[in-house]
Amino acid sequence: MRIVFAGTPGFAVPCLRAAAERGEVVGVYTQPDRPSGRGRQLAASPVKAEAIALGLPVFQPLNFKSVAAREQLRQLQPDLMVVVAYGLILPQSVLDIPRMGCWNVHASLLPRWRGAAPIQRAIEAGDSQSGVCLMQMEKGLDTGPVLLSLATPISADDTGGTLHDRLSQLGAEVLADGLKLLRAGMRSLVVPQPDEGVTYAHKLDKAEARLDWSQPAAALANRVRAFNPWPVAEAELAGERLRIHDARAIALAHGRPPGTVLAATREGLDIACGEGALRLRQVQREGGRPMPVADYLNARPALKSP
Repeated sequence: MRIVFAGTPGFAVPCLRAAAERGEVVGVYTQPDRPSGRGRQLAASPVKAEAIALGLPVFQPLNFKSVAAREQLRQLQPDLMVVVAYGLILPQSVLDIPRMGCWNVHASLLPRWRGAAPIQRAIEAGDSQSGVCLMQMEKGLDTGPVLLSLATPISADDTGGTLHDRLSQLGAEVLADGLKLLRAGMRSLVVPQPDEGVTYAHKLDKAEARLDWSQPAAALANRVRAFNPWPVAEAELAGERLRIHDARAIALAHGRPPGTVLAATREGLDIACGEGALRLRQVQREGGRPMPVADYLNARPALKSP
């Protein structure tokens, strides 16, 4: 089975390995090298680095608008194209090239959280579970029928980072299962997505990271977890801007203005919210590194509770 793989970030790397184990990967498509780091040197994507390590040919077109780019893909004679966080919306002219179409591994339980940031939006919304779907691609954004899926609970300690890593591995599992069935001549039960329950996971914006203390503490705690490790929640506190890496909501009737420091102990820094309080447990000062609140209070002893 001749497979073309298309992906870019680290999330897609386990899926690339699964594809290489279950079929003949005849080409790997990934985004062009981008400037990275303080020196802004061009850097290969994680998928490109893995493809080179596996000895696979790499292709990096800007898009598939040109006839030449589509013809290059056609000459690979793919039976199947597997797309995982590639970063481009593929036109129908590309979806029609592989003999068996295109599959996509998507990090949500469709139709919930179609779009760019399903992992973070699930945590931000307080969802109790997430998962991955193996989907037959069509022209619409994440609208195709689901072939296979795997679910996982979202714990109170999950962050955008921990859920990302878990779903990355589950994505490789669901892809391997689908390829195993295909190689055996069996087709998964194709399930069209229902019209009910459709939600969109809009791309993250750094401006969303600023916390508003007038909101409920539970909503802010979810946002802190969702935006870790990027873009990282931040807030103004006692005249200083802090990035907040870890926080928990406390059910507390305080009657104080939002943003008031209610308590400051080694257990955390409790901030009044529109409803309840948010206990900050790990923070980062401008120009500094993340630190436990106990270390932060040592640097700002005036905040400590008596």
